[in-house]
Amino acid sequence: MSNNRKLEATFKSQDTEEWLDVHFTRPLGLLWANFFNRFNVHPNVVTVLSIILGAAAGVMFYYPDLVHTCIGILLLVWANIYDSTDGQMARMTGKKTRWGRILDGFAGDVWFFTIYFFICLRLTPVWGVWIWLMAAVSGFVCHARQCQLADYYRNVHLYFLKGEGGSELDSYERLREEFRALPWRGNLVWKVFLFSYGNYTRTQEQMTPAFQALKRALAARFGRRLPMRLRDDFRAGSLPLMKYANILTFNTRAIFLYAVLLLGVPWVYFVFELTVMNVLLLYLRARHESLCRRIHSQLDTYETAV
Repeated sequence: MSNNRKLEATFKSQDTEEWLDVHFTRPLGLLWANFFNRFNVHPNVVTVLSIILGAAAGVMFYYPDLVHTCIGILLLVWANIYDSTDGQMARMTGKKTRWGRILDGFAGDVWFFTIYFFICLRLTPVWGVWIWLMAAVSGFVCHARQCQLADYYRNVHLYFLKGEGGSELDSYERLREEFRALPWRGNLVWKVFLFSYGNYTRTQEQMTPAFQALKRALAARFGRRLPMRLRDDFRAGSLPLMKYANILTFNTRAIFLYAVLLLGVPWVYFVFELTVMNVLLLYLRARHESLCRRIHSQLDTYETAV
């Protein structure tokens, strides 16, 4: 198998990959994946390493000088490469676990919580409590919702592209049923995860009412065997939106963060989250909900196409 084919085999899909990931992050991630696989390192260990690197980057951003800023940027780039590496390793080796998905989501939260915290600590002498309030709204409200919706839309796209096996599309109802059925004894950590991840999924579902209505209608009419023409039509409408979903995840916000840190105005990053990224979130949501309503209104035309 050629190197390009080996690399492509580690993608979730060509539809959902960003240009920077395809040409930079994934190739380096594959090199690290081959290295760690040689020593039989589990992908979850690499995720933990990415958490440590990302947290260390946040500490570096406390210092206003160029040297610490550059070290922090390099550490965060390295953390992101490892974040790619763990997923590539899981797809290469089949070592996909729900714990891995937990850690993967937790990694980004730790990175940005640490980054926000140390930037606020750095700016407190000038901004006082206001920088903490701005960061709290930017992080806990805006950033969280942006990443939740982007992650959900990419998994929705993968569901129509590859089916259940190629997507991590979960449902609040199923997660809550699993939570209730599992005894507390011997399962404390997993119960806590199911509860918090269930709430995360419920928030995603609450933000996407048109898709939830479409999903219920599809289950009632077709079960798990969706007509290929329906899948193709949805993918055709969803594909142009993937570039916006990708902007709301890591690369764009990280590049903007690097720029404002190098310019010595890190507070501008919070303004960026509150304005530009929120406008993009609203636009993406409106477009995706419109797509779902259109497909829903045309379900009769797919009845004979199973």
